[in-house]
Amino acid sequence: MSKIALITGATAGIGEACAHVFAREGYDLVLTGRRLDRLEKLAKHLNDKYNVEVAVSSFDVRNREDTINNLEALPAQWRKVTVLVNNAGLSQGLDPIQKGSIDDWETMIDTNIKGLLYVSRVVSNWMIENGKGHIINLGSIAGKEVYANGNVYCATKHAVDALNKGMRIDLLPHGIKVTAIHPGAVETEFSEVRFKGDKERAKKVYDGFKPLVAEDVAETIWFIASRPAHVNINDLVIMPTAQANAGTIFRG
Repeated sequence: MSKIALITGATAGIGEACAHVFAREGYDLVLTGRRLDRLEKLAKHLNDKYNVEVAVSSFDVRNREDTINNLEALPAQWRKVTVLVNNAGLSQGLDPIQKGSIDDWETMIDTNIKGLLYVSRVVSNWMIENGKGHIINLGSIAGKEVYANGNVYCATKHAVDALNKGMRIDLLPHGIKVTAIHPGAVETEFSEVRFKGDKERAKKVYDGFKPLVAEDVAETIWFIASRPAHVNINDLVIMPTAQANAGTIFRG
């Protein structure tokens, strides 16, 4: 195994698209997510199509013990991770702060911030042992600008933006690169999750314009990961051409 990419949240959307792109480029893969059946189906497909090795590990990044235990249970050869894509993340609800669901707040904070930290804590130490690596964190335009009723979700993505900068400074002495990519509107399961399965409401978010698709973001992530060792893209915002800022298009 010469190149290994570990991708969190690989069961759908940007994570799944990243799995296809990195497999196409000859990377062996560690894929994580909550839905084991989807992981296993994806692993078989990628192995058959690209002849790459794929390990799957099913856990919820919100659970610190499960996250650490499942990662540490991977065989030694899978710990030589070249690229970590911290993709697992979500939004829940779209309410003003005074009416927000505390359960939704905790789900977003636990997934988008704490989950990213749990995974990074383990994998960054593997990279330090290996003397190289690249961590790519999925932020959001919501981590650059705040929109109406986005309060806590935006706060979590602002935290990812800050963590990305701190990680880049801390890991530089170990030869590890760190990048954040901040997408605008991407049509995936994101809005369905936000609206808790309401597909009709989710679809209306993208009415009247052409959003990004998961493959747009995945190809950009691959471009970032494929730069020479002396080149790091610190921070990249990718938007649909119709979207000027976080609040331009978003509809609840």
